[in-house]
Amino acid sequence: RVVDSLHLTAKNQVATPANWKEGEDCIIVPAVKDEEIPAKFPKGHRAVKPYLRYTPQPNR
Repeated sequence: RVVDSLHLTAKNQVATPANWKEGEDCIIVPAVKDEEIPAKFPKGHRAVKPYLRYTPQPNR
């Protein structure tokens, strides 16, 4: 699980929450501007807080 998370976060601009499992939503890193999200994450996203934005796992 740790190796999967490391590969995912290295290739995409996402972070994985604690106890993350393959296939679960990821967190979009704060460095990604709101305007860039539709192009980088076409599966959509949901914003819980301005700094906490979830997206489906990008490589699935």
